Amino acid sequence: MSAIERYEVNEQWAHSGIVKAGDYCFLSYCVGNIGGTIEEQINGAFDNMEERLAMVGLTLENVVQMDCLFRDVYNIPVMEKVIKERFKGHYPARKSIETNFAHVGGSDGLHFQVDAVAYCG
Repeated sequence: MSAIERYEVNEQWAHSGIVKAGDYCFLSYCVGNIGGTIEEQINGAFDNMEERLAMVGLTLENVVQMDCLFRDVYNIPVMEKVIKERFKGHYPARKSIETNFAHVGGSDGLHFQVDAVAYCG
């Protein structure tokens, strides 16, 4: 069994932003463009995901599963448009969840976050 590698360890939050374990890489809390439109935030989250995947030698094509968190789940069509543009047919399995974010900015701040699993075998 290969070693488990942890990146972006945050002692204050007691979590790792990226965990590489065996053939899989787990990413949490991908966000970006907080305070922007929902489309800007979704693109910002995927930009953040792309940058973080690059840290372990991966791309969006390696993503096999995503958990998409929305302040308003009725913005799913906006996300689907962005996924079609960004993933170019290499679509991961996904689920979408509506939640209230405990984040600076309150209801005017964070509207989208994505967590992901990428295959790295």
